[in-house]
This record gives sequence, C-alpha cells and structure tokens, in this order.
Amino acid sequence: MMKAVETLPAGYKEYYSIDLQKNKKAAFFVNAAAIVIAVLLVVPMNFAVPISSLFILDSGYIIRFVALAFFSVVYMILHELVHGIAMKSCGTKKIKYGFTGLYAFAGSNDYYDKKSYIYIALAPIVLLGIIIAIINFVVPVEWFWIVYFIQVINLSGAAGDLFVTVKFSRFPKDILIKDYGVSMTVFYKE
Repeated sequence: MMKAVETLPAGYKEYYSIDLQKNKKAAFFVNAAAIVIAVLLVVPMNFAVPISSLFILDSGYIIRFVALAFFSVVYMILHELVHGIAMKSCGTKKIKYGFTGLYAFAGSNDYYDKKSYIYIALAPIVLLGIIIAIINFVVPVEWFWIVYFIQVINLSGAAGDLFVTVKFSRFPKDILIKDYGVSMTVFYKE
C-alpha cells in the first residue's frame, strides 16, 4: 500500500530539487514539450476529423466556443483535484491548492515514495484522459474538436507531470519526494 509520511525519516539527504517556476531552463523545456505534444495531437487528428468541422456556422457555433472556454477552466480545476484525491489515497491529510499565474497546483508537506509520487503525478492524465476519450467518441462531429481540445490540454498541460515522472523514474528506488506545488525536493537514503 502506498503511503505518505509527514516527517522525513532519519538517514535521508537531499538528492535533487527543482522549481518549475524559478528554473528557467526546466520551465522552457516543460513549456516547449507542451507545445510539441499539442502539435503532435492536433496535426494528425486533423486528417481524421478536419478541424474545419469546428467552424461550422450553425446556431450552436457561439455556444461551442463558450463551452470550450468554460470546460478548459473546469478541466484545470479537476486536474488538480484528481492530484489531491491521489494524495489523499496515499494518506495525506492536508493538501494545498493554488495558482501561480503560470501553473495551477496541488501540493502538500508530506513525503511520497517513488511509486506513490508517480501514481499522483499520472492520475489526472490517465483518469481524465479516459473520460475525455469516451466523451469524444459520443459527441456529434461539430463538438468533436471542443472535446478534443480538452484532451489536448489534458496531455500537453501535464508536461510538467510527465517531466518529473520521467526524471524521477531514473532516480534510486528508495527516494522520497516532497511536492510543494510547483517545486519538488527529492531525498535519498544514505
């Protein structure tokens, strides 16, 4: 069972630290990755369902674009709530939610083992990705791109989660991670 711990156990020392808000190189990489992911999702899909279907001028045209804006915000809130639910399922008692102007986040003062942290990082991508994909299959064609853009936001907007998942996967097995929201510190056992 995955569990969060409130106190850093004896014998652990700082191994790595990253602040996606302050580390310009990492922030650039994460944001560039987000753009690449978005392009890789949009361009091929245009051949399956032409993006021109988004611009069908009918009575629902304005409603679709208002819905896209509304559901984009709802998605971002749900993404962080799913991180929070995953943290709670690991035993975290108090979760901090916030928005820095660039990033929305869920964080805590707890320490997570590697497996728990990767579960927390990937939970919204997987859970919301499946739900959005199902919705995408059942909506009419003029709504396809509205829903699909939420999926693009799901996958490209999670570039930071994917970045830390890949990075931390390469670290020693017994690491503990403290996620403050947009910054993380990794500790290893000496």
